Amino acid sequence: MAKKISRRSFFNRSLGLSAGALLTGRKGLSLTAGPGRIPLIVTSHTNDTGKKAMEAGWKVLLDGGSAVDAIEKAANIIEVDPEDTSVGYGGFPNEEGVVQLDASIMDGKTYNAGAVACLENIKTPSSVARIVMERTDHVLLVGQDALRFAVKWGFKEENLLTEKTRIAWLRRKEMMSDTDDWGPPDHLKDLEKKDAGNVPEVPPHGTTNVLAIDGDGNIAGITTTSGLGNKISGRVGDSPIIGAGLYVDNEVGAAGATGRGEDVIKSCASYYIVLRMKDGRSPEDACLDAMRMIIDRYKKINPNFFPSEKFVAINRKGEVGCAYMKGRTPRMSIRHSGGYSIHTGTVAFPD
Repeated sequence: MAKKISRRSFFNRSLGLSAGALLTGRKGLSLTAGPGRIPLIVTSHTNDTGKKAMEAGWKVLLDGGSAVDAIEKAANIIEVDPEDTSVGYGGFPNEEGVVQLDASIMDGKTYNAGAVACLENIKTPSSVARIVMERTDHVLLVGQDALRFAVKWGFKEENLLTEKTRIAWLRRKEMMSDTDDWGPPDHLKDLEKKDAGNVPEVPPHGTTNVLAIDGDGNIAGITTTSGLGNKISGRVGDSPIIGAGLYVDNEVGAAGATGRGEDVIKSCASYYIVLRMKDGRSPEDACLDAMRMIIDRYKKINPNFFPSEKFVAINRKGEVGCAYMKGRTPRMSIRHSGGYSIHTGTVAFPD
């Protein structure tokens, strides 16, 4: 059962965890932490790879590195993990069996951003997005042109399908219809159904958000994904769209989205979350506000429809929050001077 957290208890817990904490980040820098802790890095991933990513990003911050350097380092660790089917290498392919990746990055210090969409054969799309941000006056490159751009900058082309995702894609294709020619011959179909439990478990979609504040108080974020599993070739979700899958404001905070990208695009959810934090809402309350805003749009048409959104956010004080639309318990990984921890967020519409 997902945990429900009131606004008051969330604030009091954050305050109790960090009150009076003194931290040193860059050489010669000493900050007294307020309700949160700075420097700080978080991710929507809470598995072992997510933890490794947080430790690597934290080391960058501890050594005086920038928020941009920290989030790229952390995101790359998740992107190259072959066991993670939601991003980068080993990401689940589209309906044609091709892995197409999307990613965005935004630097709150410079108000600059970069993104790539439908990028094939490159394990670390977030790093390509950073090159777009820093070495061009554009924000978004797509498809084969994004690939050519990446290769020019020295990125190596590689097959992104692992054996796990290749087999899972083929088995899923076999089971999508009883009337096409995929799957066993007719006289063996009933037997095959009994063996359906051997189909590899691969989530239909997944995304990674990484957000950070460095020792100078600068904020940055990355959202990276392989997108919706079995998507139509060329489909682009919210992840590479600034304001939808990611938004950063150095004076306020940052937010990132995972889930059904179409709903996030239509709601400009990450931008909305940052605006709500600017109005004084905590990161978690701002995430919940975005959930309610999306449901308000749909309830007039289908009151029983709840898209599978998860939002994560941080504010400039180092407070954090996350929320999930319905049913599942939202969590996020956090690394700061107090160590590594997992924050359990709030379900916007619990069962």
